[in-house]
Amino acid sequence: MIGLGWTNNSADEKWRSMKGLAFCAAILFLIGDLHGQGQQPSPADAALYGPYPTNYKEIVMKWLNDQLLDAETARIEWGGDPKPVDLGKNGQHLYGYLVQFKVNARNRFGAYTGMQQHGALIRNGEVVKGLGLGY
Repeated sequence: MIGLGWTNNSADEKWRSMKGLAFCAAILFLIGDLHGQGQQPSPADAALYGPYPTNYKEIVMKWLNDQLLDAETARIEWGGDPKPVDLGKNGQHLYGYLVQFKVNARNRFGAYTGMQQHGALIRNGEVVKGLGLGY
């Protein structure tokens, strides 16, 4: 009978080579995982984007008080942490941290409008541009 080479080995030899392969696979997995951890995005340049707005919810809520008719009853769903972006156009730059959120607010008749996607660009602790509120 013609074998594939390793098929004539004893059971112990097969077991040892399978353990060796499993060990190599585990090492490669760990090396790949460590490599992925080293590629974290670099922090945004504070000179361009301003300081990171750790209190972004407070900043946006203060801004919404001026934008909405009945901000106290608005229902907000936050879409994640602020992300550094450039919202400029035609070669003009507008740097800051974009906060995305959904708002269900009351209209002039007192009825809720339903969840609508909005955004706010924050720079140096204040909203410098609103998205989705008639802008």
